[in-house]
Amino acid sequence: MAGMTVDTAHLDVTDGVGTVRLNRPPLNALDSALQDRLRELAAEITGRDDIRAVVIWGGEKAFAAGADIKEMRAMDHAAMVDRARGLQEAFTAVARIPKPVVAAVTGYALGGGCELALCADVRFAAEDARLGQPEILLGLIPGAGGTQRLSRLIGPSRAKDLIFTGRQVKAAEALALGLVDRVLPADEVYREAHAWAARLAKGPAIALRAAKEAVDGGLDSGIDAGLALERTWFASLFATADRTEGFRSFIEEGPGKASFG
Repeated sequence: MAGMTVDTAHLDVTDGVGTVRLNRPPLNALDSALQDRLRELAAEITGRDDIRAVVIWGGEKAFAAGADIKEMRAMDHAAMVDRARGLQEAFTAVARIPKPVVAAVTGYALGGGCELALCADVRFAAEDARLGQPEILLGLIPGAGGTQRLSRLIGPSRAKDLIFTGRQVKAAEALALGLVDRVLPADEVYREAHAWAARLAKGPAIALRAAKEAVDGGLDSGIDAGLALERTWFASLFATADRTEGFRSFIEEGPGKASFG
């Protein structure tokens, strides 16, 4: 129907797990509208107590094959100076969701798609997945965090190899590089990612947030500041009901049996 807008990404919630499903056929090219939608969903997820863990999924065919090249081609320098900040802010909003996030990668995760996967805490990939940062082949560099998050994840020399060459890596090599954490048959990727998230959705939400912020904050600020952040969070968790339940359960029932609210 004329005038209808397409929801380029939508959110479904089941068992405390929010699934962000990219929905821009055929390959989920990350145009400005989809970038802005990801930022909106990240803010919604952050503020919803019923969402305790997150899966980012592009569907069976592709995670996201990259930026919308036709849209970018039409932009001059002034337009991209204006857009680049919004692009990075959208991805940073995803990276800063204060809950466990897993990317379920099927098919292509290239350019902006790879950068979106890097915003997750862990990445599960299909056996036929392909990942990479091919921006150099367009005379560009990654602009949505790839030069920063990729080098922090797999090390600077490995990141430079991928960024300098623009080559795509198959799932097995991505696993060896540390770019992905598990490789699974394509029809199992989303199910296993959701199971991982659902398990953590039953965990202590504040402690999980503390763990994520301590790891990420320490990597961004250096070990001394990271240790201070860890120390502050560690002590603060002694004020939570989850800590009380965790200690009670451990003493009375043994480890791993606590039921967190």
